[in-house]
Amino acid sequence: MNADWAAENLQTIRTLMERSALYRRALAPIMLTIGCIGLGAAVLGYKLEIFHPSHFLLFWLVTAVIACGTAFFLVRRQSIVLKEPIWTPPARQVVLAALPALVAGLVLGLAMMADTHVKDKNTQGAEKYLAHALQPHLWLVLYGCALHSAGRLMQRGIRLLGWVFIASGCGLFVVTGLGIPYAWYGYAVMGMFFGLLQQAYGLYLYLTEKKDTAA
Repeated sequence: MNADWAAENLQTIRTLMERSALYRRALAPIMLTIGCIGLGAAVLGYKLEIFHPSHFLLFWLVTAVIACGTAFFLVRRQSIVLKEPIWTPPARQVVLAALPALVAGLVLGLAMMADTHVKDKNTQGAEKYLAHALQPHLWLVLYGCALHSAGRLMQRGIRLLGWVFIASGCGLFVVTGLGIPYAWYGYAVMGMFFGLLQQAYGLYLYLTEKKDTAA
């Protein structure tokens, strides 16, 4: 059984190496699209003045579900075009690597949303800080951990992007620890990192892929 397990892992690693260019090409539109969703959600939430802590958290959890569904749709469409199965051993390895941090982000978001909802009638600055600053920072760190874990099975760039999210989330913990942020702060953080940063990375993948193809 150990020999079979080692052979399967070796085959998975070999497949990942052979298809690294394909995964890179597939990741570009996903990052661009998710970035557009993140940036659009930040603008929409701010314009609609969704500032109450529990409403803010629910808004972004729904946005995350929409982004995940959109990413799955794009992957599914690409697999149909390429006439390949979507749930391959390499894909399973990538998803399982990223899943723990993503699930932790979901559970923490739901727990904090429930906590702030109970305190609706007595919402003070502390609850606003937890929802608009602490939770976005936690999401940055956990999303970065998910990217870094998945990046161990993909190209090096996705691991670097993961470190950017982790370092930024940790750094913002220190900055906002000096005072309670304004209501727009949470939307600025989410829009900048889950919107603009992911758009920038998707554009980088797209442009470098074009350059490599031309070469």
